[in-house]
Amino acid sequence: MRRRRTASEAEPPGAEASLEIAARFLGTRPRSRWEVERRLRRARAPETVIESTLDHLAKLGLVDDLAFARWWVEQRDRHAPRGKRLVEAELRQHGIGRDVIEQLRDDLAALEMGADSFGGAAAVDGETAEEDVPITEEARARTALTQHLRGRPLPEDRRALQRVGMFLIRRGFDPETVRSAMSATGTTHGESEQ
Repeated sequence: MRRRRTASEAEPPGAEASLEIAARFLGTRPRSRWEVERRLRRARAPETVIESTLDHLAKLGLVDDLAFARWWVEQRDRHAPRGKRLVEAELRQHGIGRDVIEQLRDDLAALEMGADSFGGAAAVDGETAEEDVPITEEARARTALTQHLRGRPLPEDRRALQRVGMFLIRRGFDPETVRSAMSATGTTHGESEQ
């Protein structure tokens, strides 16, 4: 009877096997360079093979920290809006460097400036017209608040309002943004009832 090799007994993967491991890992969603490197280390690939695999994937455009960071922000904006502070913390947890986060911050600031200077309805609510993805921090907070309330009105009880505000603060929004989003949501809800 043959016994299966355990992970510690298996020989480390070569360049081709490491590329296959990385490709399978990248098949589910984009990944940061650090995540792919960590996956290859877990597969016990030698350091030289890891570096050559990561360089090859970077040349192919499959491992790009800035593209990953942009994708991450877009996914957050689309599905679970969060404040800049929390998104940046999540990116750091995925191994994104400070320089990439600074560049992303500049890109987002330029996008917000473009939304502010853009006339029409899209600039009023801080969302792009074609995709309804929030651009500004306040639009993200309003979207998160609307999703949290699920069609219910903003509560009038002071303690309930504090809980809603703390929900947005835990989502990474600063107190000023939380106040303005809550007042805007309360105003629009009051207008829709009349």
